[in-house]
Amino acid sequence: MEKRNPAVLVLADGTVFQGVSIGKKGITTGEIAFNTGMTGYQEVFTDPSYFGQILIMTTAHIGNYGVHPEEVESDSIKIAGLVTKKFSETYSRSSANGSLEELMWQSDTVGISDIDTRALVRHIRNKGAMNALISSDELDTAVLLDQLKSVPSMDGLELSSKVATKNPYEVSPENPQFRVSLIDFGVKKNIVRCLVERGCQVKVFPLDSSLEDLQSFQPDGFMLSNGPGDPSAMPSSIALVKSIVDSGKPVFGICLGHQILGLSQGLKTEKMFNGHRGINHPILNLKTGKGEITSQNHGFVISKESVSSNSDIEVTHKHLNDDTIAGIELKGKPVFSVQYHPEASAGPHDSRYLFDQFIHHMQSNKK
Repeated sequence: MEKRNPAVLVLADGTVFQGVSIGKKGITTGEIAFNTGMTGYQEVFTDPSYFGQILIMTTAHIGNYGVHPEEVESDSIKIAGLVTKKFSETYSRSSANGSLEELMWQSDTVGISDIDTRALVRHIRNKGAMNALISSDELDTAVLLDQLKSVPSMDGLELSSKVATKNPYEVSPENPQFRVSLIDFGVKKNIVRCLVERGCQVKVFPLDSSLEDLQSFQPDGFMLSNGPGDPSAMPSSIALVKSIVDSGKPVFGICLGHQILGLSQGLKTEKMFNGHRGINHPILNLKTGKGEITSQNHGFVISKESVSSNSDIEVTHKHLNDDTIAGIELKGKPVFSVQYHPEASAGPHDSRYLFDQFIHHMQSNKK
């Protein structure tokens, strides 16, 4: 094995970790976050919702099963940088078509390994989310800290336009039963797959589309996708979603789509001290009383106070670790959303029923 270049991780509060370079040599910046999932690193790294974030994987070994063409959620790695304890240059899975490092090179992804990720995660748990920088070029921490000061905060940052499609496209099963207009805020491929599997012809629209554009497809329902950044920094999307809800057709929102739906109904969102990122988060369905283990990736939530003063909104799901709002529906309307990822990938399939619920709403609305 060829010797690795030294690399450094610098946090905005001045904390420094020394390690070695993985992926592309260079400098990258973003908000640092951690994911507690034990598997599915390729799906996680290619999830557009992670755009702008330097990601710590709490699993000790990353890269050991390589990468696979069917385990991508977008066209490239979307994380701003990768932090891991042990990085595997070789892989053992026979069906893999390459190494994780090769994928990092293709996507110009800068990373650092051989650091104490347990100490790093404990530090962030105590101090909260903050900006960070990985460098395998410049190693002078004073210079890097100065550079880090110019990195914008995730609070108030609009990022969806950097990862969403610029042109509409369609995905369809052989004999479609329903038509869905999907607004791309940074959609994961598996959301589209879950709709197509259920007989939906899906047309994916850019986020700056008008209601007329979306309605020109003559949809039976509207899908609001996941995506990165601060939802409150997206006034045009909030106004668009309000007009979609007012149209009376079924609506299903996921993650950022859920937050934008809430904002369109007069609710407020807030930045979390530390987000939820992993594939083992416990959720309680308040309507059925059943628990779900879910896949999550978000740093913003709908404010509980704003929901309590809005009689048109019903809370349908809550996160059992911290009681944050995990799902809402509009009373008397076929409109609902969840904070987590029912399409998973990676993660458990406990929440796939939500896609069936959306199908049921479209069936009922057609009648």
